[in-house]
Amino acid sequence: MGFFKNLFSKKKNEKYTLGLHKSRETLGSLRKLLQSNPTIDEDFFMELEEIFIQADIGVETVLDFMDTLRKVIKTKQIVEPKDLEETIVDELFNVYLQDEIVIADLNYEPGELNVYLFVGVNGVGKTTSIGKLAYQLKNDKKKVLVVAGDTFRAGAIEQLNVWAKRAGVDFFGKAPGTDPSSVIYDALVKAKKEHYDVVLCDTAGRLQNKTNLMAELSKMRRVIEREVSGGPKETLLVIDATTGQNGLKQAEVFNESTQVTGVILTKLDGSAKGGIVLAIRHLYKLPIKYVGLGEKIEDLVLFDIEDYIYGLFRDFFGD
Repeated sequence: MGFFKNLFSKKKNEKYTLGLHKSRETLGSLRKLLQSNPTIDEDFFMELEEIFIQADIGVETVLDFMDTLRKVIKTKQIVEPKDLEETIVDELFNVYLQDEIVIADLNYEPGELNVYLFVGVNGVGKTTSIGKLAYQLKNDKKKVLVVAGDTFRAGAIEQLNVWAKRAGVDFFGKAPGTDPSSVIYDALVKAKKEHYDVVLCDTAGRLQNKTNLMAELSKMRRVIEREVSGGPKETLLVIDATTGQNGLKQAEVFNESTQVTGVILTKLDGSAKGGIVLAIRHLYKLPIKYVGLGEKIEDLVLFDIEDYIYGLFRDFFGD
């Protein structure tokens, strides 16, 4: 507890502030509710609940949050809504942290071949996220290979090749329609022979049906586990933040089937309602690893819970 007291005194990443303006518009009625209501009653809780649901935090997460808030209000004997600012911010931190140390940094082992598998439906930004992350890793002096494991979607291979060139890293791909697992296998043979530090593997986001897609992803994972000690260092689920509750469904499906270790949340730079961050963490216990806060190659940033909460509330709390 006590996050609120330090939140507004430290320098923050202003990209979060810019990217979360849609979320702040949704939450803009929160301060009005806290300042104008004379009492904390059932009508107050109903309005508060609606505000957070509209921010895409998710119904189940909001209901649990309301239960927690009621308990804290009773324990602290808070009677006026205007005294709830600090409690709301602190408890939103706790929704994400869940009394754990949440690591945003990628799992990386120096001296080993670090393989990262990217999963998610088509159109969420997997390819651009791979390109942006490749650029960061190259700037960190890593030898990086990006692999076009999505051989089914027209243009996916060439699109990834373009991003590899933009990032200044090496690319491996084969002809469209090639078995994706064979592409991964040959890429890993190359990576081990030529002493790469990192391999970033794109995957298909859609096949004939969910069963076929998950079977293909499982096959690719088995190839990585056979060829690289410990298998993938991370399996990163890419979700478009603008899809809201549909994004939560994607998290559910992929988390059930692909041993997801973290989430990259794209397009958190304008139209998204950023509450999905809290819902993903609450419902599926998955950490947010990176967020996309713009279209430039530098605009994929490590997720920071303090910058995120500050971006949500800067305009109307803490002044």
